[in-house]
Amino acid sequence: MPQNLISLDIGADAIAAVDQAIATLEHFTKPFLTLTASEKKDLFKMGDKSVTFCQQTAMVLEQNQQALPANFDYAEMKSDLAAYTLLEPRILRIKEVLAKMEDTQTALGSDVMVATSDGYALMKMFGKAAGLEELQQAMKIRRPGRPRKNDTPAD
Repeated sequence: MPQNLISLDIGADAIAAVDQAIATLEHFTKPFLTLTASEKKDLFKMGDKSVTFCQQTAMVLEQNQQALPANFDYAEMKSDLAAYTLLEPRILRIKEVLAKMEDTQTALGSDVMVATSDGYALMKMFGKAAGLEELQQAMKIRRPGRPRKNDTPAD
């Protein structure tokens, strides 16, 4: 039985709108950082469990600013926390959209792989392999030594 996890026809207007939204995000994130894996690894990170701690500590610091040393930049910390708080739900939304797009692309790719594999097998089975020689050679190069589904040992 053929597989068809999804049928999707994305119109030109929809693609243009998505491209515009991506361009807007790219423009918005120009001043953002890009950290290397090593830089990320070395950072002292604020995770889900520490957000509340940071927010509560910021409130205590606000009430006791007079006790802070002159070199403690409370305003910068408060600004960073505000920006972090604003970005958090938007990042979650973008991750959800990206996951949905990736899952859809995976399903589409699976549908195509199943259909083309079935079609290839049908062409071989019914002797209509004319024109498949180049494809067979390309598949042998792509997957040397790996038998393909429905191939005979002579292939």
